[in-house]
Amino acid sequence: MADPERKRHMPLGSDYWRESARPLASLAFVAPMLAFYEIGVLVLDQQVVRNAADVWLRQLLDMLGFTRYFFLPVLTCGLLLAWHHVAKYPWRMHWGVLYGMLLESLVFGFLLVLIAGWQRSLFSAAFWPCAQEASGGGHFLRLLVGYVGAGIYEELLFRLLLLSSAVGLLRLSGLSLRASWIAGVIATSLLFSAAHYQVDIAVAGWHFQTSYGESFAWSSFLFRFLAGVFFSVLFLFRGFGIAAGSHAVYDWFTLIF
Repeated sequence: MADPERKRHMPLGSDYWRESARPLASLAFVAPMLAFYEIGVLVLDQQVVRNAADVWLRQLLDMLGFTRYFFLPVLTCGLLLAWHHVAKYPWRMHWGVLYGMLLESLVFGFLLVLIAGWQRSLFSAAFWPCAQEASGGGHFLRLLVGYVGAGIYEELLFRLLLLSSAVGLLRLSGLSLRASWIAGVIATSLLFSAAHYQVDIAVAGWHFQTSYGESFAWSSFLFRFLAGVFFSVLFLFRGFGIAAGSHAVYDWFTLIF
């Protein structure tokens, strides 16, 4: 007879794939990353390279009157808890699933590195999308912290908020569930890719400009679009936690390889 106490602590098993994709497991998995990023930003005195999603979300919250620094991470946790509640998932979790989620994030992050290398070989100009050259221990640490924030907040904005909202709106317009997901993934992946570049647009007296990002290049734009599709599929089938973890792991790998 199987030992129920042993089964409760097994990281992989028949229930792992369902439980690890749930919002509660995602929250437990990203909470240490979230704390590492937010504390790292404060300790490093705002020298961390913030991603566009982090900046935009904080600006939006400021416009709405929520000016406290820690409101965004609190909101992130609250959204995952609300999702878990609305979906009526059981409020229990086997902590062993976190080891499996870490392993999946490492595997998927490295797989994206291989995809980046394959695409790089197709273009004459070498590039490492989402990576910056590390020079010195302090700069390396700032990038390391910043990439954790990118993994969390870019997945929060482009997958949890925008992709879910896009699919919901497309369903209301009459599209099938499958067509809604496909259209939503394509649209939000294009936005995800475009968000990494400098923008300077003037239309009918309205001017929008960003001071961050890099110059546009089709090679890196295409890769980031594919990466957006990759993370969207992970979000759909493996949940927010593994999508965010894989995103952060990929960015870390670009500092090493």
